[in-house]
Amino acid sequence: MTARRSVKLLAWLCLAAIVVLSLVTPSLRPVTALPHNLEHAGIFLAAGLAVGLGYPGHWWRNALLLTAFAGAIEIAQLYAPGRHARWMDFFVDATAACLGAALASMVERMTLSRGG
Repeated sequence: MTARRSVKLLAWLCLAAIVVLSLVTPSLRPVTALPHNLEHAGIFLAAGLAVGLGYPGHWWRNALLLTAFAGAIEIAQLYAPGRHARWMDFFVDATAACLGAALASMVERMTLSRGG
């Protein structure tokens, strides 16, 4: 498996983990000592970075799709028992995902400029 394929797989695993963790009942979610917004920012930043590295050269498309994904997760929570959709979660999630994709784009440009 190539490095690019591995990163694509990681991106899809991150997105799947977000879906599962966002829609399961709260009692099944793992609990960490981290603040709620930091948990959200961390996983969405990782997902954005993985998507950006797995699907390079399309920063705007990746950012748009990741923002739509964050919105879809929040809307889906309206129908998940015990879950709540929040504007702040959407804002944190979309922002972190776009920052991850932007970081991936910067890494890709730096790699290309060095001839890698």
